[in-house]
Amino acid sequence: MFCTELLRTLDMPDRAVSVVFLGAREMRAINHKYRGKDYATDVLSFAYRGVNMEGMSFIGEVVIAPEIAADQAVKYGVKPEKELRKLLVHGTLHLMGYDHETDRGQMNRMQAKLMRRKFFDDPPLLTQLKVKE
Repeated sequence: MFCTELLRTLDMPDRAVSVVFLGAREMRAINHKYRGKDYATDVLSFAYRGVNMEGMSFIGEVVIAPEIAADQAVKYGVKPEKELRKLLVHGTLHLMGYDHETDRGQMNRMQAKLMRRKFFDDPPLLTQLKVKE
């Protein structure tokens, strides 16, 4: 639901995104391989163009390290779920072409705007997860 609402809010209701959760060690290896940075980061995005998934245009993958997110939540004094949602928004904005390192604050403003929207807090992410038994 969260990603569906995020994409709808970004005027991309017919797009699909994949979310992958990795441990810090795997995230460090990927960050090193693709960005040349030898540390575990919180979120990475990999855009795909011209790919369809289940009849929808697949825009890419958002890769998140939950343990890094949990540490950041403590550091920033927020709930871990809020930090995860922020990283989902952040990664999705990167998939759309935003780049906070070069855009003079445009991405950060958009991220802050999205984090104020009602969908950002409702419903809890954990109730949306379906676990196969």
